Amino acid sequence: MDMLGNLGENLTNTMKKLVGMSVIDKKTIKEVVKDIQRALIQSDVNIKLVLDLSKKIESRALEEEPPKGITPREHVITIIYEEMVNLLGSEAAGLEINDRPYKILFLGLQGSGKTTTIGKLCRYLQKKGFNPAVVCTDTWRPAAYEQLRQLTEEMDVPLYGDPDNKDALDLAQKGLQEFKNRKVIIFDTAGRHKQEEDLIAEMNELDNIIEPNEAILVIDGTIGQQAGEQARAFSQATDIGSIIITKLDGSAKGGGAMSAVAETGAPIKFIGTGERIDDFELFDPERFISRLLGMGDIKSLIEKAEETIDEDIAEKTMNNMLTGKFTLEDMKNQFEMMNKMGPMQQVLNMIPGMGNKISKEASKMTEDKIESYKIMMSSMTEEEMKNPKIIKQSRIQRIARGAGVQESEVKELLKYYNNTKKTMKGIGKRGGRLRGGGGSMNRMMGQFMNR
Repeated sequence: MDMLGNLGENLTNTMKKLVGMSVIDKKTIKEVVKDIQRALIQSDVNIKLVLDLSKKIESRALEEEPPKGITPREHVITIIYEEMVNLLGSEAAGLEINDRPYKILFLGLQGSGKTTTIGKLCRYLQKKGFNPAVVCTDTWRPAAYEQLRQLTEEMDVPLYGDPDNKDALDLAQKGLQEFKNRKVIIFDTAGRHKQEEDLIAEMNELDNIIEPNEAILVIDGTIGQQAGEQARAFSQATDIGSIIITKLDGSAKGGGAMSAVAETGAPIKFIGTGERIDDFELFDPERFISRLLGMGDIKSLIEKAEETIDEDIAEKTMNNMLTGKFTLEDMKNQFEMMNKMGPMQQVLNMIPGMGNKISKEASKMTEDKIESYKIMMSSMTEEEMKNPKIIKQSRIQRIARGAGVQESEVKELLKYYNNTKKTMKGIGKRGGRLRGGGGSMNRMMGQFMNR
């Protein structure tokens, strides 16, 4: 898992070790707890928090009787899951956009990724059916307006700003007037240097002009436990504050940043998980921990699929992926999803037990290669797309000629398809059950157990 560096991989390995243990006794539990401690401390989570978490897991695992129908092993996994969710705070907060215009004030230290995050939030809001506008009040950084202009132009989001105007309050007033009929207005502000007091001072100045519905503090996830100090100062200064943590795509300090912010009680609303404009998601502790522990997140995967392609196609593709009836037609749909959802590794991390099973060949799939494969598939007949087994040498020759490629490239595509189908095989009925109604945690664990 890319998110939070090696934390996800270490925790998944710990859970798999637990699954493989024949006896769940005091010694086993202590060993598992030590592994969890090591993984969290390496991810810069505060030692006191880690020790408190360890004690809770250990005492519950040793003292509680498993509920009827749950094995001791499953019960320990449930406890680990529940206590780690508690570590990261409450349920997903989300944005409740009721007022018009709904005004969002963005704040952050210099280098926190604030401007890029505005672009990501705009894309997120567009997917939800809103049409945001952006006002640039950053008069300190010369390239601020230009960077925002490039971001917003690509997404067709209107922007107000004036690089020659050095009065942030005047810019805010004019931006408000410009976009008074929009549903959502996002205000970018100048990044501060070091002291939280500067952030609060700027917020107070602009607050009187803008009267925001929500002030959002952007925090760089790579700063680790220091994130807590920023979040604490912010949450003490405003009742409407929320947090976005950025750069959770490989930093060893990501766990420290998230747990430190959660401890302050300031709500984490979104997280940035990569460099792409779509590497941005609503923060939901339950889903997040499920993925960290290798239990997957089928719900998020289905939501992502439905955001990126036609709902009926998404449903059919997902069903075929989960039941082993995977065709070239499904793979083409999958490529369409990958173009928008990110690398295949990211997608498979959401399927229980699949994150560590992706082949190197698949994880290195490039956009150029995907495009090449799609061209070859467009040279195939409908029958070939639905039943790739019939593609023998004479058909390979025809497909290669039609696509303007070598026969070896068509064979490479078929090899990739077969490897992908093999990877999908085994999710089968267990994966499908995850899509049912209640008891999703038990189903998730059932899938995990049977790996």
